Formats: sequence, C-alpha cells, structure tokens
Amino acid sequence: MKKASLIKNILFGRPLNLLNPKIKEHIALVSIMAWLGLGADGLSSSLYGPEFAYLALGSHTKIAIYLSFATAITVFLIALSYNQVIELFPNGGGGYKVATHLLGPYAGLISGSALIIDYILTIAVSIASGTDALFNLLPVEYSSHKVLAEIFIIVILITINLRGVKESIIILLPIFAGFFLTHLAAIIIGITYHSTGIINILPEAAKEAQSMSNSIGLFAAIALFLRAYSLGGGTYTGLEAVSNNVNMLAEPKIRTGKLTMWYMAISLAITAGGIILLFLLWNATPEPGKTLNGIVFNNIINEVGLSKYWLPIILFFEAAILFLAANTGFLGCPAVMANMAVDKWLPRQFRELSNRLVTQNGILISGIASIIILIWANGRVSTLVILYSINVFLTFSMALLGLCVYWIRSRKIKSNWWSKLTIALIGLIACSFILLITILEKFTDGGWLTLLITACVISFCILVRKHYHDVGVKLSSADTIFASHFKDSDLKNQTLIEITDKSAKTAVFFVTKHLGVGLHTLLWVRKLFPHVYKNYVFLTAGEVDSEVFAKDEIYNKKYRHNLHTIVEKYRYFCTEHNLPSEGLFSYGVDEIKELLKLAEYVQLDYPDCVFFASKLVFVDESWWTRLLHNNSVIQLQRELHLNGSQMVILPMKI
Repeated sequence: MKKASLIKNILFGRPLNLLNPKIKEHIALVSIMAWLGLGADGLSSSLYGPEFAYLALGSHTKIAIYLSFATAITVFLIALSYNQVIELFPNGGGGYKVATHLLGPYAGLISGSALIIDYILTIAVSIASGTDALFNLLPVEYSSHKVLAEIFIIVILITINLRGVKESIIILLPIFAGFFLTHLAAIIIGITYHSTGIINILPEAAKEAQSMSNSIGLFAAIALFLRAYSLGGGTYTGLEAVSNNVNMLAEPKIRTGKLTMWYMAISLAITAGGIILLFLLWNATPEPGKTLNGIVFNNIINEVGLSKYWLPIILFFEAAILFLAANTGFLGCPAVMANMAVDKWLPRQFRELSNRLVTQNGILISGIASIIILIWANGRVSTLVILYSINVFLTFSMALLGLCVYWIRSRKIKSNWWSKLTIALIGLIACSFILLITILEKFTDGGWLTLLITACVISFCILVRKHYHDVGVKLSSADTIFASHFKDSDLKNQTLIEITDKSAKTAVFFVTKHLGVGLHTLLWVRKLFPHVYKNYVFLTAGEVDSEVFAKDEIYNKKYRHNLHTIVEKYRYFCTEHNLPSEGLFSYGVDEIKELLKLAEYVQLDYPDCVFFASKLVFVDESWWTRLLHNNSVIQLQRELHLNGSQMVILPMKI
C-alpha cells in the first residue's frame, strides 16, 4: 500500500489540504493563467476556421477583407455576450447554467449534453490534427502508428490533468506562448511586407462585390458570403470555456473572468482576422496535402529571406497548440459534467473531487470517450470535424436566447437592459444562422450522427434523473414518518443524555441526512439485539464535491452546523427513548476515508463496539442501480473487516 501511494504521489502529486482556506488561492487561476489554460481552444481554431471560410468564397476571394472584419466583430460579440454569463453565474456552468436557470431544466439538459459532446470532440479533433501535423515530418510508413500515438498523448494529458488545473497549465505554458508569438510575428511581417497592397484591398473588394452582384445577383452574392461566414464558424469555438470554468478563477472571479475573456477575444480576433488578411495579401491558393497557413507562412519566409528552419518551428507550434486545445477539453468537460451531476442529470460520481481537488471521474471519462472516438474514426480529422461542427453553436444559441429572455424580464429593474439585450440578440441571430447553415451543409456528411449521439446522451440523462427522483421520493417518505420527532427548537432546548460508561457494549451507526434510513437501522438493531447495546454512537461525513468547494461552503460555520445537526437529531431520538448517545462528524473529498478516521477514533474510545449501516436494496437491482449508487457501505465493511472490526449491514428495500 505504501509503495502504491508513493507511485500515485509521484504521478499525480501529493494530496492537497482541503481545509486550508489558502488552498483555493494556490489552485485558482489569475487572468493570464486562465487565458493560457482556456484560450488555446479558441486560438487553435484559427488553424482551420479561417481557411474553411476563405476557401468557401471560391474565386471571389477579394471580398475576404469583409470576412476578416465579420470574423473579428463576431469574436467580440460572443465575448461580450459571455461576459454577461460570467456576471450572472459567477460560480461557473456557462451555457448549461444559463439555459437551465433562464429557459428551464430541459433546455439546460440539451445545452449541457451538447457541451459534453463538444468538449470530447475537441479533445479528439485537436489530438488527431496535431498528430497529423507531427507525422508530416516522418516517413509515410510510420502513419500506421498514428492512432497509437494519439492514444498515448491522451493518456499523458489525463495524467497531467489529474495532478491539478494549474499544474497542467504551467506544464503546457511554453507551447501557448510559442504559438502566439510566432504567429503574431508572422502576421505582422506578412502584412508589413505587403503593406502597399493594403491600400487597394477595400477598393478591390468593393469592385468584386459589385461584379458579383451584377453577374449572379445581389441575393446570391450575399448568400455566398454568408455561407463562407458560417462555414468558418469553427473559428469561434472555445470562447465559452471561461464562463464554464469561472469557479477555477482567482478572486474577484467576475473581474478575472471578464479580463480573461478580453484576452481571448483580442488574441483570437488578431490571429483569425490577421490570417484571413494574409491569405488575401499573399494570394493563397490551395495545394494538395498542405494547409493554407503552411503555404502562406512558407511564402513569407522565402520572400522575406528568413531561415528555412522557421517554417518547421511554426508548424511545430501549430501542432502543439492543438494538443493544448485538447487540454481545454479536459478542463471544460469535467466542469459541465459536475454541474449536471449536481442537478442529478448524471451519476453523482461526476461531482466528486480527488485529493488534488479535480473532478477526476470527469477527466477520466472525457479521455476514455475521446480515445474510443479516435479509434472508431481511425484518427481521420475529416470525419471528426463533421461530428464536431454543430454542438458548440447549439450551446451558443441557447445561452444567448436565455440572456435575451433574462433582459426582457428584467427591463423594469435593470437600467442598462436595452444595451445588454441588443448585444445578446445580435449574437443570437449570428449564432443561430451559423448553426442552421452548418446543419444544412453537414447533415448528410455526418451531422446526423452528431445529433444522434447528442440525443442518446440526453436520453441517458433523463433516465438518470428519473431514477434519482424515484429513489428520492421513497427516501423522503421514510424521512417524513420520523419528521415529527425533530424540531429545531426542541433540539436547542433538549438536554441530551451523555454516555458515561464507554466500556459498555456500544452500537456505532454510519448515518446520513436521510433520517428514515438511519432510524430504520437503529430500530432493527434494537429489535434484533434487545437490551444488548447500552451506548449509541452516530457517525456522519460531509463529502466535499465540486459544488461545495466552488461555493466555499466548507469554510463557513453553516456547513459544520448542518453536519452537527444531523447527528444531534439521532441523539435527540435516543434521548426520547432514554438511551445514552454521542455524535461525531467529519468532512473531506473522500467520504469513506473520513468515516474510517472516525471509526478508528471510536474504536479507541469504545473498545466493545460493533458498527452498523443500512444498504439500499432495489427490487429490480441491476448494473444500472450499481452505476448510479456508490457502494460505500460495502467498502466500509471491507476496510473495517480488514482492520479486525465488526460491521453489520442491514438491508432497506426500495
């Protein structure tokens, strides 16, 4: 066990002290760090979004300058809209929270499911694209190992992210800096070297627009431009990442989030708009097996007379930024899953934190799902991009619709509602248009599969929530039976019977907030072992999950008071029946470890004790119920038995 712990600490780092209030300052991201960690997805989209848009213009590339302006404006429009999301939801959740709270739970379900698919595909597409770029530097015979290399890279990213959010960003920091600086330099040099051509760009664009209008008609010309604008929609993916992960940011979170969003918007607008301008100035024409970025950068290097080694360096950073974009998926997807698990759309395991204070189950499922998709697609980027292209704008559209609804409802109490509504409405029109065109263009090419997968995720979530609702109703009915015994006023005024003889036979109960379950166990012990146990001890543990940690609940007195109240209610019941009792509680990221610590303490204090707990037994128990409910009671029993302690599990039929 010690050797296993040592290896785990080396790979993932030592456990962080959850109870240290300063630990959040240590792992929180300031705006620059957040930009580096969350902005890679947006910047990496400049490697394919502008190219798709430019090529969609066909022979009418002179109007690409309008496309460059439209791209930059859209970037800032979406950024301004998502700054509103950051203001309204400072604990994170992004598009999922907006849709849930402003449009309803099922709208939130659709948005959250789309986001999960989007982030998993972000990982798959980015890894596949980056690996393709690297394998271009190797002989063709090595291409058969590409999928294996992609899996290996994902495993590395999983390991890095399990160490913690800030650690993953620090490790990948040089990649982000290298990409942004090399591409910024290439854009500046390329524009400066052909600066004389800038003077003629707008007049030539106007002539081309007039020529198009005369030859194919005004509406056809507008339709062609809007189609190119929509097919470049991939440029804007990644901008939602900040609003999804506000809980990771340093205080003040809203200010940090807005500043991060501005960094992302400015860097993406410069990169994407600048690249489209380079295509136009350098008259980029497609070549088999090469990207327009690579063609233009190669032309710039050759014409300016720079070293031939600059092109491999630039292309290396293009591949590397795609891997960093995949890391954004590992940050965003677990956050969305955790928020959905809090609302019971997903199994509760997705809201649990690891010792490194990350939602490790979300990280693992994101990585595993992306590996499965990569194997299925055999690493083909063309297949993955089709799957990837729809869901992000579905989420954008629903979030912006939610903002529009909010500002209309708030028009009587918010003085600036009109300006905020205008921004959200324009953004909604733009994103909805891109979504519609993308679905129509890509549906038969595989877009239908994206919609089918998203529908399957939605169906799974509905089944999960229905199960939790049904179980909750049954547990609540059991709690109601005993509710009349517990009033807060009585608890405050009641003098509880203390334990005086700790050497006497003691029954120790693992209990939760569900009084019906705990008292069911207590009454069965009294019935099965009449007059055997003289003392009654109650143990409970608070599990600190992503929601509790994000809201700082563990650092205030209310959280501890709630845990104290749970055990006090059981003690009150014992006092009513003239039974001496004691109650203990603890809290941490691992509920079982906290309960075992309490059990070890109780064993020292009460040498003649036996542990008891209830286990829910479902009439139709299956793999489904085992998936949705952790078997903490079974694990507790195993650990206690290994330590030589006795524990009895009593069933409670559901």
